[in-house]
Amino acid sequence: MARVLMITGDFVEDYENMVPFQSLTAMGHEVDAVCPNKKIGETIATSVHDFEGDQTYTEKRGHNFTLNALFENVKAEDYEALYIPGGRSPEYLRLNEKVIALVRDFFSADKPVASICHGIQLLTSAGVVEGKTLTAYPACKPEVELAKGKYVEMAMDEAITDGKLVQIMISATSPHF
Repeated sequence: MARVLMITGDFVEDYENMVPFQSLTAMGHEVDAVCPNKKIGETIATSVHDFEGDQTYTEKRGHNFTLNALFENVKAEDYEALYIPGGRSPEYLRLNEKVIALVRDFFSADKPVASICHGIQLLTSAGVVEGKTLTAYPACKPEVELAKGKYVEMAMDEAITDGKLVQIMISATSPHF
């Protein structure tokens, strides 16, 4: 079974964090969930995004998710794959140079990387999407295109792969897009 690194943070989308973590663990993979500036046993706050007829989603407080590894100790060479959930956490995690360096290290080593929805923000900030075909939450389309990736609209629960990069669209798109 694989050892997977999950980079997550406060106000990550609840389902994009909890379900893959639990599913990968249930399948026998070892998943290290880390967050910069937080220790093993500390929690991050999750959020639930909902489409209620407005032009964009609303955000509700989700669960507390307990971290099981220390961010300061992680190295890409110790993992077979990287998983990046979406929600609001990628917008500030991309400001952390070690997070960006880790993302680049996974791509340099040609290891599988998966991201969901706003998780693409870590990939665009790391400069690793040029020439790749990608999907994400529709509001991330300009970032993908500025990073020279090819954005593809997808329906809910669809995925796209480009080499060892897997992108999943699990959040419903707003009817205004």
